Amino acid sequence: MRKLWPVAAAAALTLALAACGGGDDSSDSSSSSGAGVSDSGVAAALEKGGTLTVWAWEPTLKQVVTSFQQKYPNVKVDLVNAGTGDKQYTALQNAIAAGKGVPDVAQIEYYALPQFALGKSLTSLKGYGAEDLKADFTPGPWNSVHSGGDIYGLPMDSGPMALFYNKDVFDKFGVKVPTTWQEYLDAARTIHKADPKVYITSDTGDAGFTTSLIWQAGGKPYQVDGTTVTINFTDPGSTTFTQVWQQLISEKLVAPISGWTDQWFQGIANGTIATLPTGAWMPANFTSSAPSGSGKWRVADMPQWTPGAKASAENGGSSLAIMDKGANKALAYGFMKYAADDEGVQIRVDNGAFPATTKQLSDPKFLSTEFAYFGGQKANEIFAKSARNVVPGWSYLPFQVYANSIFNDTVGKAYVSGTTLADGLKAWQDQSTKYGTQQGFTVK
Repeated sequence: MRKLWPVAAAAALTLALAACGGGDDSSDSSSSSGAGVSDSGVAAALEKGGTLTVWAWEPTLKQVVTSFQQKYPNVKVDLVNAGTGDKQYTALQNAIAAGKGVPDVAQIEYYALPQFALGKSLTSLKGYGAEDLKADFTPGPWNSVHSGGDIYGLPMDSGPMALFYNKDVFDKFGVKVPTTWQEYLDAARTIHKADPKVYITSDTGDAGFTTSLIWQAGGKPYQVDGTTVTINFTDPGSTTFTQVWQQLISEKLVAPISGWTDQWFQGIANGTIATLPTGAWMPANFTSSAPSGSGKWRVADMPQWTPGAKASAENGGSSLAIMDKGANKALAYGFMKYAADDEGVQIRVDNGAFPATTKQLSDPKFLSTEFAYFGGQKANEIFAKSARNVVPGWSYLPFQVYANSIFNDTVGKAYVSGTTLADGLKAWQDQSTKYGTQQGFTVK
């Protein structure tokens, strides 16, 4: 799902180098320098009104826009779906390069935010008082909207991880829900031996999934200090991950089925895929794309790399950011705050989104919501606990979008050849290092 927009990536890094080499030519007082405006200035902009262009693919924003325009009748929001993820990023970079057609606000996934920030395509939110909102958001998403000591977006949603598992399959083979990854490996062996058509999960190599499990294991393979970057996939967290996951691959215990395909959803529905360790945004996808699995699936805490630990990680999630070339930044911030931190959050939650806000994640009504798909289970309690236990200190590369694009050519070979995960991660590290160096970064 996270494929690179190749031309756009090159453009983004070119912009980044230009940004590293000189100042910002923008004459707008609220440009990427972070001058911003006060709360009263934002309120005045909302009262005065105007037109905003918002690029986003997240479906619940439609209801947010309707509510926002009712509250601020002088504001017209043009909500544009310019494509999901990489497709939108390509369109954004094309607009930036052309110097026209840049939206005021854009949805940008957490892993891609640093690349846009380094290229000075985004507006710093410090001048708008955004740093004062820290207590409103859970740590994982909040850290993810920061880059280079600055803040460039407001968290819109989050993906604290949980283990979704097919209870019928586990009961059929007498397998207990694993609390550690070693138990998960043992469960994979038991299930597949009992029925070779059933796999503990599917995996053909996914950059986001791999880095999330390394994150949960306490790994910090990426360290970023301005334009100095360290890449090290021999750190303890990465090694812990490869030691277990390599056995799943070598023993052919994971289904060779790519995520988000028809075959993948069929496996979820018919029980031949028994678990999914993934983000809290997943339930709506179960309901819409694997309806016949309803009542069979449950949610549990993520298995732990260390027995007795309570570590979790984020998998997925997006921010809303103000583009530096946007025309009306005070108005844009007003909309962004409404959607990500004010009334719009509850609207989105009511329509199926998973929040990044502490208010919603501690709301008794939210926590007590029963999921019919999961047998009436109050799954939000598990998701909220996971959000609180996200391991701190994770960083993405300032060219993470590019790095993810070469994952299948490096780490992905471990799934289709004799290459090991450790060797694949080394190749990923080497190629990412080479690319970063070519783009002007100091890469260690």
